[in-house]
Amino acid sequence: MREAKRQTVRDLRRANRAALLRELYFHGPLSRHELGQATGLSSGTVSNVTAGLLADGLLREAGSVESDGGRPRTLLQVDPGCGRLIGVDVGETRVRVELFDLTFAELARAEYALADEGHDVDLVVAHIRQGVADVLGEAHAAPGLLLGVGVGVPGIVARDPAGAGGAVVHGQTIGWDAVPLEALLRAAVELPPEVPFFVGNGARTFGQAEMWFGAGRGARDAVIALLGSGVGACIVTDGVPYGGAGSGAGEWGHTTLRVGGRRCRCGALGCLEAYVGAGALLERWAEAGGEVPAADQEVALAALLAAAEKEDPKAEALLGETAEYLGAGIADLVNLFNPERIVLGGWAGLLLGPRLLPAVRSAAGAYALRHPANRATIDLGRLGADAVTVGAATLPLADFLARGGASA
Repeated sequence: MREAKRQTVRDLRRANRAALLRELYFHGPLSRHELGQATGLSSGTVSNVTAGLLADGLLREAGSVESDGGRPRTLLQVDPGCGRLIGVDVGETRVRVELFDLTFAELARAEYALADEGHDVDLVVAHIRQGVADVLGEAHAAPGLLLGVGVGVPGIVARDPAGAGGAVVHGQTIGWDAVPLEALLRAAVELPPEVPFFVGNGARTFGQAEMWFGAGRGARDAVIALLGSGVGACIVTDGVPYGGAGSGAGEWGHTTLRVGGRRCRCGALGCLEAYVGAGALLERWAEAGGEVPAADQEVALAALLAAAEKEDPKAEALLGETAEYLGAGIADLVNLFNPERIVLGGWAGLLLGPRLLPAVRSAAGAYALRHPANRATIDLGRLGADAVTVGAATLPLADFLARGGASA
């Protein structure tokens, strides 16, 4: 029988700091009395722990409120200037790097195109290295203020089996086979050694952002679906993203929609992504005789939508078929996971959503079992096309909160 790990006084102190810091981050400003009610900690513990957090510069006073018959109660909040976060989105066509304060106010941004070079690993690492230097320089931010760098990537993110190299990326659609991305970034990016790196699947980082700050907030069981050139999903069960045995859960785009169907970028036949991903949709538009006017997928997809608005029958038929495919894919999510909420986002999802959402809801209802379908809502994301970058930056923030603001 496995022996239970004994909790030390240091463990208890860190847990109390984490509980108060998290409560203040998501629900502050709050008084010490409100913190005690929310966390179940004693008034003495709340006073001692908040004193330490104030002394460490993690909290600040934010005014006061009247109390019942006593002195006004001081409100506390997390100081947004106590740290900085960097989020990186390794997308299909570009690498985006953003610097945020703790309220996710954007302080600086840098973007680098991925064109003919594709997803060459050395090029991506070089872009991230340059981007980190550029955003810190633009905002005149000290590297020592960084709580960490979060990176969202396409593909499955696992841990190095040897345990020394950190995150390893299996990105089949971009030609990455067990790329030790975390180790490469640690070696290339010029930051203090204590600044941590966090690498996660882009759809899952996007999902965490929507769950914390966007359309998923308040839900316990949800699926956050990402539509761009590729297709992915973040599956949230009882408030926690589900990763599966090897952190590969959520590859929704590579579920089979049609046996023997269109060839997907992953090499398989009939994947959902081969029908509703932006690249595949534009290929189908060209095959139907439509004009694809630009190499930029976003511009080309907007042109397809404009053709449908002008009642081009081929464009209307293609988008109607796409809505049915997408609804059928969502019905699979409803039947498998019984979520209370499904959120559709990503740059292509947000571009297509206003036109397709009613038909997607109708198709999902037609293909899913009635009882779970009637309990699920399907809505668009609220964080815009930058949600993956925001989500990537939540990775170091989550670590900071879990540690109670203590050094790693």
